[in-house]
Amino acid sequence: MLDKNGIAKRIAKEVKNGMFVNLGIGIPTLVANYIPEEFNVVLQSENGILGMGPFPIEGEEDADLINAGKQTVTLLKGSSIFDSAMSFGMIRSQKVDLTILGAMEVSENGDIANWKIPGKMVKGMGGAMDLVASAKNIIVAMQQVNKAGQSKLLPKCDLPLTGVNCIKKIVTELGVYDVLPQGGFKLLERAPGISVEQIKNATAGKLIIEGDIKEMVID
Repeated sequence: MLDKNGIAKRIAKEVKNGMFVNLGIGIPTLVANYIPEEFNVVLQSENGILGMGPFPIEGEEDADLINAGKQTVTLLKGSSIFDSAMSFGMIRSQKVDLTILGAMEVSENGDIANWKIPGKMVKGMGGAMDLVASAKNIIVAMQQVNKAGQSKLLPKCDLPLTGVNCIKKIVTELGVYDVLPQGGFKLLERAPGISVEQIKNATAGKLIIEGDIKEMVID
């Protein structure tokens, strides 16, 4: 199965030349390291950066340059820095072509829960609710199975929702899925070395399998 970098590499293949892309906290931030250098892709961070680059080389970090997850980042030539009000104006006016988010749970009709576990301290939902309400396209990067061995692709989310009926595609350590308009996770690709049977066992929600499922290409 894929590790976090493998998930990020596969999602990077969904990024097209010329896109404006927002990367959420966690696995999505790793996608910046795998976007082809020849692509003109502008990465946006909701704390106020346009033109974010990959993570800095160790020893070259600038503590004043951080993304929304408080990780140090780099800036590409032509980048700009501004306040969060302008950043959310970009998001809410649908200037962002693609949003890549992490998730705790996704339901078979495209609901997402990714900001709160009841009883645990959280800093707030951040910009996720604005992003899922405004983005033209949303891809989730997540682990499909939690530490207890339970599926996080569910018939219905148990945790507090971030957004309703908004997720289009999911990439996990086991496979790639489309969330169908009528409901259900349609399996598109399986991770290297992973069988369809393993994916069935790791999916609690409605899983749709049509024909032979190809193994995903990472490199």
